[in-house]
Amino acid sequence: MKKTLKPGIRHEHSFLIPSSKTVPHLYPESDEFIAMPEVFATGFLVGFLEWSCIRAINPHIDWPREQTVGTHIDVSHEAATPPGLVVTARVELIAVDGRRLVFSVEANDGIDSISKGRHERFIINKQNFDAKVEEKRKSANLKNLKGSEPL
Repeated sequence: MKKTLKPGIRHEHSFLIPSSKTVPHLYPESDEFIAMPEVFATGFLVGFLEWSCIRAINPHIDWPREQTVGTHIDVSHEAATPPGLVVTARVELIAVDGRRLVFSVEANDGIDSISKGRHERFIINKQNFDAKVEEKRKSANLKNLKGSEPL
């Protein structure tokens, strides 16, 4: 972490919504999702808000050695956005508690406010994090080989 990582960091990020970011594309394996309206999916909205927070703080951490992972999201999804509209997120870092970062987030589609809320991220050391994930993967594979039932 750099000394510049302090509350008050703000970032604005815009993205043109393609049809690939609509509800039917969120889980193409799901007949239920495929039947849903072609509007910006809440799952992709969450990812967009995370992306905006990442862009806000990357200049203030030792990227890419240090990265952040999402740990909590509490946002509304207030209005439907069809493909072709530009969505803009405005995020602000409102608290730094050690490696825990708290953001105020909001987004609009140029017509409506579509989201408001809070998002938390945690600063990780990428190498250490990857090692723990690999250990978990190996542990899961060993358990699966010992006779656990297939999914």
